[in-house]
Amino acid sequence: MVALKFARRGGKKKVIKKVKAVKKTVVKKIVKKATKKVVKKVAKKKVVKKIPYPIKKFKGNPIAGPVPNSFWQSEAVFNPGAVVHDGRIHLFYRALGGDGLSRIGYTSSKDGIHFDERLSYPVFVAENINEAQDHYPYTSPARLVYNPVLYASGGGWGGCEDPRAVKIDGRIYLTFNMFNGWESMRVAFTSIDGKDLLEKKWNWSQFAYLSRPGDRQKNWVLFPEKFNGKFALFHNLDLGDSSRVHIKYLDELNMYKTPTRQTGAPDVQILPDHVVAWHNRTRSASAPPIKTKDGWLLFYHAMDKDDPNRYKVGALLLDLKDPTKILYRASRPILEPDEWYENDYKPGVVYASGAVVKDGTLFLYYGGGDKHIAVAYVNLKEFLNKLKSGGNAVFSKKKAALKI
Repeated sequence: MVALKFARRGGKKKVIKKVKAVKKTVVKKIVKKATKKVVKKVAKKKVVKKIPYPIKKFKGNPIAGPVPNSFWQSEAVFNPGAVVHDGRIHLFYRALGGDGLSRIGYTSSKDGIHFDERLSYPVFVAENINEAQDHYPYTSPARLVYNPVLYASGGGWGGCEDPRAVKIDGRIYLTFNMFNGWESMRVAFTSIDGKDLLEKKWNWSQFAYLSRPGDRQKNWVLFPEKFNGKFALFHNLDLGDSSRVHIKYLDELNMYKTPTRQTGAPDVQILPDHVVAWHNRTRSASAPPIKTKDGWLLFYHAMDKDDPNRYKVGALLLDLKDPTKILYRASRPILEPDEWYENDYKPGVVYASGAVVKDGTLFLYYGGGDKHIAVAYVNLKEFLNKLKSGGNAVFSKKKAALKI
C-alpha cells in the first residue's frame, strides 16, 4: 500500500513536471510569436517613415509679386523660367500689366532663395497688338484697359506667356506661349548669349514661332542639351501609353519641322481622360527636364482624379539615352496648392515652370494662384532616391533641405 502510494506520488510528480514543460514551451512560442509581430511592426514603421519625401516651401514665399502702379507688372507676376549661369540663378517671369499684355521680367539670386536683383523694366516684349485692340474702351484718346474679371484665369489680351528657360552651348533659350486670342495660341522662342545676360544687354534674337498658324499649341519645352547634334523638343506627355512621353528631334528650330495636331502633337485640351498614377487629366511639361546621373528629371502639371479642381505637379524620371522612356513616376502629387499665395487670385494653382539644381539642391520655381512667384527646394540626391524607391517623392513642410 505504501509502495503504491509512493508510486502514485511519483507518477503525479512526473505528470506535473510534464505539464509545466508543456506550459513553458507554449509560453515560449506565444512570446516568440508576439515578439516577431512587434519587430515586424516596428520594422514596418521604420520603412514607412522613410517613404514620404520632404520638400520645403520657402517660409518667405512669395518671393515676387505684382508691383502697384507699374504699367507692365501691376496685375500679376508669375510662372517663371529658370536657368543657372555664372553662379547665379536667373528667373524670367511672366508679368501682366494694366493694359492686359504679357511681358517678360527678370530677377536673380545667388542662393536660389533670396532674390537681391530685380529689374524695373521688362527684358523681353513680344506684343501682338491685334487682339488687344479689340478691347479699347470708347474713350478719347483710346487706351488699353485690362479687365481681370473678363480674363480671370491669368490670361491677357496678347504678348508672351509662361516662359521656360534652358542653356544650350552657352546660349539662353526661352520658349513661351504666344497668345493672340483664344483662336491663336502658339509656341514661340527667342535666345540670348550668356555674356549679354551677365552684362544685362538684352540682345534677344527676333522671336520665331515653333508651332504653325491655326494649330493651337502650348507649353512645349526644350531639353538643355542636344542629342546627336539635334535640339530635343518635348511636346506631349500622354498620348495613351503611360510608359512613354513624346519628343521631336530637330536640326533647327523651325515651325515647319515641328509636329502638328495631325502629326503627333494633339491639343491636350481635347484629349480624353486617362487615369495614370494619381491623375486623370495630364496637362503638360512644367519646367524643362533636368539631367541627373539617374535620368532626366521632368516635372509636369496634371489634375488629381480625387481632387479635380486644383492644378498640381507630378514628377517623372526619363531614360538618359532614350528620354521618351519613363523609368519612374511619383505615385502622388509632389506639390499642391495649399498656401494662401497659391489661392490668392485663381484658387488652387501651382504652375512650376522653372527648375534648376545648384550645389546639390533642387529648386522648383512656380506661379501661385496666377499672381505670385514662389519657390520650393530639396536635396536632389535624396529626392531621386525617394522617387526610385517607389514613387513617393513628395514636397512637404516637415523637414528642410536647407537652413534658411
